[in-house]
Amino acid sequence: MNDFIPMSRPYFDEEEVEAVAAVLRSGWITTGPKCKEFEEGFASFIGARQALSLNSATAGMHIVLKAMDIGDGDEVITPSMTFASTVNQIVLAGARPVFVDCDYDTLMPQASVYAKAITKRTKAIIPVHFAGAPADLDAIEDAAGTIPVIEDAAHAIDTRYKGRHIGGKNTAIFSFHPIKNITTGEGGMVTGNDEALMRRLRLLKFHGIERDAWKRYGKGSDPSYDIIEPGFKYNMTDIQAALGLVQMKKIAAITRRRSEIAGAYLEGLKGIGLDLPGVPAYEHQHSWHLFVVKVRALERPEFMAALAEANIGYGMHFPACHTLSYIKKLYGAATLPVTEEVAGRIISLPIHPGMDDDQVNRVIAVVRGVLA
Repeated sequence: MNDFIPMSRPYFDEEEVEAVAAVLRSGWITTGPKCKEFEEGFASFIGARQALSLNSATAGMHIVLKAMDIGDGDEVITPSMTFASTVNQIVLAGARPVFVDCDYDTLMPQASVYAKAITKRTKAIIPVHFAGAPADLDAIEDAAGTIPVIEDAAHAIDTRYKGRHIGGKNTAIFSFHPIKNITTGEGGMVTGNDEALMRRLRLLKFHGIERDAWKRYGKGSDPSYDIIEPGFKYNMTDIQAALGLVQMKKIAAITRRRSEIAGAYLEGLKGIGLDLPGVPAYEHQHSWHLFVVKVRALERPEFMAALAEANIGYGMHFPACHTLSYIKKLYGAATLPVTEEVAGRIISLPIHPGMDDDQVNRVIAVVRGVLA
């Protein structure tokens, strides 16, 4: 039997193993010098003034909304075609998510759709860079005017928009979940250029304490501290940061291999009852975090069963957020026709740099055979 091909898999070798072992041997395993090194390296790569490491991207969204004082009575505009984490944080902050419909090809809303959703209660717009492609930031920022744009960059490591890396201009939130292009096991990063905002985020991430523990308990340090605002427990560990530092060295190779696989799929899966991913018309670099197709030739459950029978993994990115039970209970039913159509058809095919050409060709052959 053919081995199982997972939809995604972390791309590790002995360098990551040794980096983690070195941290364990050091005796300092929580937030420390490796986190600082990771933050500085990540900010430089992105082109932002600062980066803040966290234990998840969800934690980043939580404290960004809090630091921007978004709460009761406020509205935040975001796509429905996204992971529920962002929407959960908007609701938990006491604000109302205002969902916008997406484009069929790119699965991202156009700027004009965001513009039409703005009201006097709008306190932020959260565009999602979907599947590794960038949202049209210039047009969205023009539509937003003075309203803050918070970039959901969970899919956007090594994604570029008109020559600049995503996250270098606005406040942005990245994910290092195991499915992402680079991973720290679990983890996230907020990048930004607003020094006051980033300082408040640094307080909120760890109990409201300004100095990290390694600065308070290292040789000759002062362990005293004060708290001027209570915070949370969202810090990254040096074990995670050690993984991140090695993974960052591989970003170019990871993106290159993902792009090769995507290119093979785009060529090999043409004209067989699938709608292939659309790519934006504006200048960009796609990082191919996901390869999302829309199944037209048969019902999706039948397609998924055939992939499973052939030992090929798949994902579903994502169920439409405006159709989630708790959202309908809180706010009533909304109608987003394109999002609803694609939500019933989308499937994510395997794409990760550990796939060899034989596995890529096997996925193509199986999909073509199923849809023949």
